[in-house]
Amino acid sequence: MITTHVLDIARGAPAEGITVILELRQASAWAPIGRGTTDENGRVTTFTDGSLTPGTYRLTFDIGSFHREQGLSVSFFPEVKITFNVRDPDEHFHLPLLLSPFGYSTYRGSMDVPTVGEVVIDPDV
Repeated sequence: MITTHVLDIARGAPAEGITVILELRQASAWAPIGRGTTDENGRVTTFTDGSLTPGTYRLTFDIGSFHREQGLSVSFFPEVKITFNVRDPDEHFHLPLLLSPFGYSTYRGSMDVPTVGEVVIDPDV
């Protein structure tokens, strides 16, 4: 499973409405295999209905459209591409994107995506 979460760190809020395309490298070309749009929490929780295969994948985020909707006339980075390898297709690959008008950062995130309404109570608080 491949998931993502986009946070607009300039506004301190999830980035809703960003189109994200999932591609798989096949020889020297990229083949689109999934697409999603970030929800109100900035998440895309599924790109494909099928299982993954080992290989090199790429997520492309259309951040230019998002920035225009936020009032920027021209986005410095019109898109972000994150390329990564999947060796074990049974693993969960979560790739968050931290975004601002003039920079971005990504990392391999936690494999646990919280469910809506999930509450964690710390007995030491």
